[in-house]
Amino acid sequence: MNAPLVKGYCPGALRPMMSGDGLVVRVRPFGGRLRRAQADGIATLAAAHGNGRIDLSSRGNVQIRGVREDTLAPLIEGLRGLGLLDDSVEAEGRRNVLVTPFWRAGDETETLMAELTDALVAVDAPDLPVKFGFAVDTGRVPVLQGASADIRLERDAGGGLILVADGAETGKLVTSGTAVTEAIALADWFVQQRGSHKRMSKLLRSGAALPAGFIVPRNTQAYVPVPGPTPQGIMVGLAFGQMRVETLSGIAKHGGLRMTPWRMLLVENARDIPGVDGLITDPDDPLLWVVACTGAPDCTQGLAETRPLARSLAPHVAQGQMLHVSGCAKGCAHPQATRTVTATKDGFALVHNGKAGDTPDLRITSPQDIIKAL
Repeated sequence: MNAPLVKGYCPGALRPMMSGDGLVVRVRPFGGRLRRAQADGIATLAAAHGNGRIDLSSRGNVQIRGVREDTLAPLIEGLRGLGLLDDSVEAEGRRNVLVTPFWRAGDETETLMAELTDALVAVDAPDLPVKFGFAVDTGRVPVLQGASADIRLERDAGGGLILVADGAETGKLVTSGTAVTEAIALADWFVQQRGSHKRMSKLLRSGAALPAGFIVPRNTQAYVPVPGPTPQGIMVGLAFGQMRVETLSGIAKHGGLRMTPWRMLLVENARDIPGVDGLITDPDDPLLWVVACTGAPDCTQGLAETRPLARSLAPHVAQGQMLHVSGCAKGCAHPQATRTVTATKDGFALVHNGKAGDTPDLRITSPQDIIKAL
């Protein structure tokens, strides 16, 4: 399979990444939330300084696409004015935190998120690999176990707060007062033990034994994200996590936005989003079961157009089954194992249950043959 170029870092706002359609500027909303003015401000800035397209990443971040070198500086100043930037590139890189969207104002999740953010941007924070991340999954039941994170705070079956190293079946009982301190201590342990490993689960699979106390069974996640009403507002989906600036500004008129890793947004306190184009509101929409990266030509690594192909394949995917269409072997859009179609220099590779760079089960030359293989 054609080997893609690994750039060795993730884009940020203070450290954007060049792609086929220009610079990608990734904004990491503090606390996993955008106020209405911030969301509308991002839409305005993306229209003025980008190509008018915005992506939602699998870590709940917002990516402004098509930024030119000469428009980057005013974009950054605009984001700074909205309160969306860190003080340094280093702090931005460490602040990889997912938060459950199902929190209530003033509850423990808000407090833990704020304390963890402060700890990660401190000058003495652990020196972690660039993709290493945290999840504050402290709602009544866990909902983020399928999302990418290395250290997790979540609830056990009895409602207790536990600290979990990704890849482990048990966690350590903590309290709201000790949770963040314990999470940073676990991150320090990872740094000391990791060797060449960049992710917690790979370190544990190599045979590393966690410190004492990680003995509490996890509560296995049963939540399946779909558009629709929730106690906190309405969830809306976006095909492949991409939207035009008009869509974002339209959504922002209805409430603050909580980010998710599912290419969905939770619009606070809303019950309906009328008159906004580009949203998935039907929980049976087949586009919910297909994930696709940017692909060619907007990504220089892409060996084929991915999203038109994914749209054509979506009706052939059974509800509840996931299909990942990747433009190269990196598999940026969906790092977990699933049924995956990967573009290659000779056509496509199909992996029945794996990642984009895994050894293919079948090599295919045409989209029509992919449908037959599904």
